[in-house]
Amino acid sequence: MKGVSILFENEELIIINKQSGVPVQGGKGISSSIDENLSKELGYKIHLVHRLDRDTEGLMCIAKNAPAAAKWTKIIQSHQVKKEYTALCIGLPVLGNKVSEKGSIKSTIEAHGRLQEAVLNFDCLKKDQIEHEGENIPLNTLHVTLGTGRMHQIRIQLSQCGAPIAGDDKHGNFKLNKILRKHGLKKLCLCSSKLTIPLNGKNVVFTTEPSWQKSLDPQS
Repeated sequence: MKGVSILFENEELIIINKQSGVPVQGGKGISSSIDENLSKELGYKIHLVHRLDRDTEGLMCIAKNAPAAAKWTKIIQSHQVKKEYTALCIGLPVLGNKVSEKGSIKSTIEAHGRLQEAVLNFDCLKKDQIEHEGENIPLNTLHVTLGTGRMHQIRIQLSQCGAPIAGDDKHGNFKLNKILRKHGLKKLCLCSSKLTIPLNGKNVVFTTEPSWQKSLDPQS
């Protein structure tokens, strides 16, 4: 289907790479989604075993039948599947009044109508900047892993710490996002970039490059 590519398939699983803006699950106001359209395209009902936000790009696991969905949901919940993310942030997180290139963010966020504890680990991989009208906008590529799985957790926690994700028009810096769009950064710069999955007795790694990297390379 448009906006989705299949990277791997066996009798139980499909690993896909989805583009930003592609909804994973159908619902009110959504006319096209992975769970509905990919099922029609493949000729059988697929099952979501984890999810990505509509605007987050990157890797996802999908089960090919109900027994596989039950099995892989348990595997994911037991943290045997390692999910890693790449985020392009405006600035760096501030922890304890100190700008940090590496660390853990522990805070409370509102998810599903209630306050929940959330833990996020990050490490700065690369520093870039974009010049606009004589001023430099700092853009830092962070490697992110999660200690908890809350809705919009990465977007919310990085914004809480002063390093909103570029292109995040819900939790981010709207003024700078408008400037960044003029420089080719037109979508949320958050990618599910690496999945490590137990298959046939060993860990198999799937990776993808964030789509926005091409917009940064000329500035490097």
